[in-house]
Amino acid sequence: MAIVEIIRPESNDATATGASRTFWRQFRKNRLGILGAVLVILIAASALFAPLIITHDPIRIMVGPRLAAPSLDFLLGTDQLGRDTFSRTIMGGRIPLLVAFASLGSALAVGVVLGLIAGFGPRWLDNLLLLVFDTIRSFPGIIFALAIIALLGPSLASIIFVIAITSVPIYARVVRTQTQALRSSEYIAAERSMGAGMTRILGVHVLPNVIGPLLILVSMDVPAVIAWEAGLSFLGMGVRPPTPDWGAILNDGYSYINQTPWLVIASGIPIVLATLGFTFLGEALRDIFDPKLRKDL
Repeated sequence: MAIVEIIRPESNDATATGASRTFWRQFRKNRLGILGAVLVILIAASALFAPLIITHDPIRIMVGPRLAAPSLDFLLGTDQLGRDTFSRTIMGGRIPLLVAFASLGSALAVGVVLGLIAGFGPRWLDNLLLLVFDTIRSFPGIIFALAIIALLGPSLASIIFVIAITSVPIYARVVRTQTQALRSSEYIAAERSMGAGMTRILGVHVLPNVIGPLLILVSMDVPAVIAWEAGLSFLGMGVRPPTPDWGAILNDGYSYINQTPWLVIASGIPIVLATLGFTFLGEALRDIFDPKLRKDL
């Protein structure tokens, strides 16, 4: 018995190392995945280091030229209040990424816990949680978001809350399905016969098997959340002015598109790049983690 306990960690380490090498080998072969990763890193870095990149105060109203074309002084021109569009676009990337990671991170944490409870809990609790999940998902997303924001008031916290609530059932169902599939497996029964507790079974055997599908779902959901946040800000139900945000800049550009197209271009291109980046990255992860799509085992 002691020999088994000594050999098992070495075997697990070797397996983990081999899986890591296989992952990076597969990822390097996916050109769109690499492109997506580069775009995601660039967008995240620009948002993180935005105060070092901007050339002007993004909320400062200038008396100079308004709706000006790009120049050496204003790289993407100015808006209707004379504010630098480039600085507002760079700073505006912080809000969508914050909303995406905060809402999806919260939904992922809650969804994993509820999915494990539904998968390993009693039948009546599983049915009750499924009823809650179906009830939440039965409401059209945008209608539910508008109703909650109208009730709580437009704010960053309201947007995060709405997206998190509507995303929890998705992650919870994935974890529940995988947990139920593993629950009756032979090695789980062997672990139980050896006296393994529920914490070890869930942490060592169940969670590692749901990480891949969850990573794919999250990476695919990020561009949708960015579009949600931009759309709500475009409708005036997002962050309050003068906070820079891609959706708010897009709204300003739509109002003044006859005078200048640069506001629409400045806010539209980052949304498109973020969508492509996370989509390509998600598809690459799907190709790697899904054995049916894997070309090199």
